[in-house]
Amino acid sequence: MPKQRTDRPKLPAAFHRVWAAAAVSSLGDGVYYAALPLLALTLTRDPTIFGIMEAVTLLPWLLFGLIGGALVDRWDRRRTMIIADLCRFALLVLALFALVGGFLNIGVLIAIGFLLGVGGVLFETASNAYLPELLDRDPESLQRANARLQGTQRALDGFVGPPVGSLLFSLSRIAPFVAEAVSFLVSSLLIRSLPVRPKKKAEPQSSLLKEAWTGASYLLHHRLLLGLALRPAIGNFAFCGVGAVLALFAHETLQLGSVGYGVFLTMEAVGGLTGAILAGWLSARLGTGATLTLTAIVEAVALFGIGMSANPYFAGAGFAVLGAAMATTMTLGPSVRQAIVPDELMGRVGAATRLTAMSAGPIGALAGGWLAHVAGLRAPFLVGSGVLVVMTLFAARLTSNKRINAALAEAARMRETETAEAELQPKSP
Repeated sequence: MPKQRTDRPKLPAAFHRVWAAAAVSSLGDGVYYAALPLLALTLTRDPTIFGIMEAVTLLPWLLFGLIGGALVDRWDRRRTMIIADLCRFALLVLALFALVGGFLNIGVLIAIGFLLGVGGVLFETASNAYLPELLDRDPESLQRANARLQGTQRALDGFVGPPVGSLLFSLSRIAPFVAEAVSFLVSSLLIRSLPVRPKKKAEPQSSLLKEAWTGASYLLHHRLLLGLALRPAIGNFAFCGVGAVLALFAHETLQLGSVGYGVFLTMEAVGGLTGAILAGWLSARLGTGATLTLTAIVEAVALFGIGMSANPYFAGAGFAVLGAAMATTMTLGPSVRQAIVPDELMGRVGAATRLTAMSAGPIGALAGGWLAHVAGLRAPFLVGSGVLVVMTLFAARLTSNKRINAALAEAARMRETETAEAELQPKSP
């Protein structure tokens, strides 16, 4: 296990603006996350439709994920984030007019979710590629930055946002969606204040599809990166199956009202905040690979406990444990990837990783809706738990401590070589 560094450099001021933008977006997303199913419940009670809604929000990654990664590696990443946020703001403004005018139905709601997802593909891919560029791919800085981003996301997206969203929805159906639109606008303004990074040396461009495949091929031939991608892919099958029926499960099995449902969602954020804080501590003591295996086991047990519970307090505690394990995973996994992938491939490999992780989500959402329809609302939780057990056994060897430490050491050697070569280059007058 590598020796822990004692000289911990401060994260740059620009990161704090990225952090602020993430905080604003996370708060808006939390409000939207709670309000969207509540609005859908006013239009339908069919669990299959809820499964379709969950699946459609993930489809953009399947359709445009790889292309989005190639575009991000071609375009300025800062500018891409700004444009994506402004487009999502405009989309929600149009959706608000439809809601006020009485034109909103379940089909329009599904279309909005899809288009917001398209914007999310470009924004998330650009953001994940911009962070290692900003932090010079330093593993410790990336882990600290991702821990802060994850902790903030969990606190605002899951802890503050959902009850606020539920409360706003109880006051006015349009209020939560106004809040989400404003969050996109504020985020775009904060990102616009970020420094413009030096332009990279232009490289000969091949076809967009060929460039996209280069990133996917790099991922498929790198066993560690593949393992880091497969872990959330299998997890997303289980979690999206549960997410498709979570509002119905909370209302019909746990007997929670709108406000209670929002509070229930915050329990994942409480655990998630704890998991983000503990991620570095666990990694330092167990190793990153062993920590990822541990969190997979915890997720399976927690999901099983939630599915078997009829008590909202017990289910809420299980949701908190699940959130802690998920946040730890989502802090450590991306930090490793961002530290070892070459900058010129960061967007494409990040998009391919995300695509792999998200690919099982729509299938899981549809399966969760179908399972709930034919076997009851507990079925997606119990089946999902079994899927997570299988994932633990499959992915553990690909993301072992030994494999991760070797990859980080090799990436550090490559950075040192690149720095030395850059210093030998003649400086322009």
